[in-house]
Amino acid sequence: MNIHKNIKKIGSEVLLNEAEALKKIAGLLDDNFENCVKEILNLKGRVIISGIGKSAIIANKIVATLNSTGTPSIFMHAADAIHGDLGMVQDDDLVICISKSGNTPEIKVLVPLVKRTGVKLAALVSNTKSYLAENADFVLDATIESEACINNLAPTTSTTAHLAMGDALAVALQEVRGFGSEDFAKYHPGGALGKRLYLKVDEIVSLNEKPKVQEDTDFREVILEISTKRLGATAVVDKEGKLKGIITDGDIRRTLEKHNDTSQVKASDIMGANPKTLEIGSYATEALSALQENDITQLIIVEGDKPRGFVHLHDLLKEGII
Repeated sequence: MNIHKNIKKIGSEVLLNEAEALKKIAGLLDDNFENCVKEILNLKGRVIISGIGKSAIIANKIVATLNSTGTPSIFMHAADAIHGDLGMVQDDDLVICISKSGNTPEIKVLVPLVKRTGVKLAALVSNTKSYLAENADFVLDATIESEACINNLAPTTSTTAHLAMGDALAVALQEVRGFGSEDFAKYHPGGALGKRLYLKVDEIVSLNEKPKVQEDTDFREVILEISTKRLGATAVVDKEGKLKGIITDGDIRRTLEKHNDTSQVKASDIMGANPKTLEIGSYATEALSALQENDITQLIIVEGDKPRGFVHLHDLLKEGII
């Protein structure tokens, strides 16, 4: 062990090695990549991704990315495939085999079996002269000069290259398909990410108090409404319930500074006449954008010209939207 080696320098060299490899691979994309994407777009079945060892780990990640971006995919371990799992391959599928060398014993057994099913085969390899590449319908070229490993043995740069090629494939499919944020939300309903994509203001408004006063409500009652409803503001409506304005904590403070006697002050005297609003049914992320753009902490949610409630910045923080 040599603890005197420059550890930060070693780490930096690994990252630069892998970054440089990705730049070179970007220049290797050709018609094989485009044709593979088009083939997958027209599939009636699934993308089946296979590998062994570290390639199997990368294959699982690519499967997860494809599934989450709208391309149905499953993993098939290369060793298990030749012991029965090949039965998962159906007539309308496409198989992608991942292998750095493209010449491992398992791959050499698997390839002719896959070809016998009649489905298309794509090779994600770092050796375009390999058995796998030469027998594939599409070759996704992830050739690297060397591994980041000091002995040029441990899969490091090669697995990074294969992983990145999988991302390129998934994103290309996603964009050509027009797979948008609403589609994405269907596959990510949990956690903060899911909430950012599907949570609507309706759900927040339903949990909050709904402070509201008439235009002729006196100053004391306005303070009580804001205080008891704990949202830092109240909507002001006319006799028909239509939104006319908003009164915030700041309006209350300014009124107290301006008037020694507030007994004659009405809601209409101190309200802001052009409150920022958002229509019911809007996404919570739209509420966040409106709050940030206008540098405010609360927003009135309306249905037509009538207030339905408030969304406060703290609500979005609590929901994990920010």
